[in-house]
Amino acid sequence: MVMDKHICPFGLKSRDLLKREGYDIEDHYLETREQTDAFKQEHGVETTPQTWIDGKRIGGHDDLRRFFGKEVDADKTDETTYQPVIAIFATAALMALATSWAAFGDLLTVRAFEWFIAMSMCILAIQKLQDLKAFQNQFLGYDLLAQRYVRYAFVYPFAEALAGILMIAGALIWLASPIAIFIGTVGAVSVIKAVYIDKRELKCACVGGDSNVPLGFISLTENLMMIFMGLWMLF
Repeated sequence: MVMDKHICPFGLKSRDLLKREGYDIEDHYLETREQTDAFKQEHGVETTPQTWIDGKRIGGHDDLRRFFGKEVDADKTDETTYQPVIAIFATAALMALATSWAAFGDLLTVRAFEWFIAMSMCILAIQKLQDLKAFQNQFLGYDLLAQRYVRYAFVYPFAEALAGILMIAGALIWLASPIAIFIGTVGAVSVIKAVYIDKRELKCACVGGDSNVPLGFISLTENLMMIFMGLWMLF
């Protein structure tokens, strides 16, 4: 579909994949909704684009990826993954090192370590704030304080962001540290009870409510980092 107000991303991805696999491409645009509907009806398909190779219909973009033996996102929607967490912590670490270099001309400083944890907290808070309702729904499944006081699930990401921002600035530590220690301690106790005592298999709300990150070691690590950072900055 190549229209005035819409270009199908999967059409572009299919064409790119075919090029990378060494195919010559004969591309046919569907330029109106009428053409698109007629095409679907003619070939008995529900989606576009559709790919033919040597006269044989392969199917849509996902079918084309399967044809070439590649992974398909639709096949692993329910799979657990640590990719979001790795991306967040790796990015936060590089940001902290870059900031340390800009401020002190040195990568490995105490402030770089502090910035890493504080920046991680801020990025994790952003993930939660993207969809507060989804975060709340997942968070309420295991957080002990949120189950007792539901509004805590709304306050949590704002508190995490505030503590992280203040720690980056090195300001109002008398406020930032108690917040980090409090939410970190409640979170750690909640994770330990849900995962290691009750043996429940849950998704972690630490990187947002729509994640497939399993609740357990990663979430516990996040909470322990906040506790440590709160104590470190305070004392």
